[in-house]
Amino acid sequence: MLSDYQRRLRERFLSVPVVAPPVPWRPVPNGLIPVGGLLGIGFAPAPDDGRDLVMVVSAGGHGLFDTVTGEKIARDRDPDPDGDTPDAAPDLSCPGLGPIASTRVRIAGLFGGGLHATTEDGWTSEVVSPEWPHHRVLLSVDGGIPHDGPHGERWWHVFDSHYSELRAAGFSPSGRTLAVATSSDLTLWTRPAPDAERSAG
Repeated sequence: MLSDYQRRLRERFLSVPVVAPPVPWRPVPNGLIPVGGLLGIGFAPAPDDGRDLVMVVSAGGHGLFDTVTGEKIARDRDPDPDGDTPDAAPDLSCPGLGPIASTRVRIAGLFGGGLHATTEDGWTSEVVSPEWPHHRVLLSVDGGIPHDGPHGERWWHVFDSHYSELRAAGFSPSGRTLAVATSSDLTLWTRPAPDAERSAG
């Protein structure tokens, strides 16, 4: 039995359409990346310039993508069985690949863990399930639920995982990337570094 408050929240979340995140967020070129059997994702900084890289762990191996361009940087179709899934490590990490081969990357997804839910400059991501088991991803600058302000002004329904199981949703540690991973694909949005946004403003 839902309380009146819970019922109002549910109705609010069901009443709004999926919309694009606001400026300064923009979709990454090739931002919807098909990944069959996706198990989880994790972030690491690029060694040369610190930009966000996202590592994808799937039933078909490991992949590494540039979160600004969407470009696939590295692929390992046959990773070492001792580290091919994050549940083999206490910290849910997997060995990196390509330019981050010397590091381990914590993976959020099917086996647990999570991505950052907030950024230092006030963005919040949340997962709600008004039609469980389907999940919706919300982006906001109003401090999170209950989202009393108008949709599209202080909070945005940016993703509906009605077609696949949600694996992980949230920000990179830098706050420059918003990612949603499902069992079938990865969706990415990017923005300039918060310091660059303030300088431009």
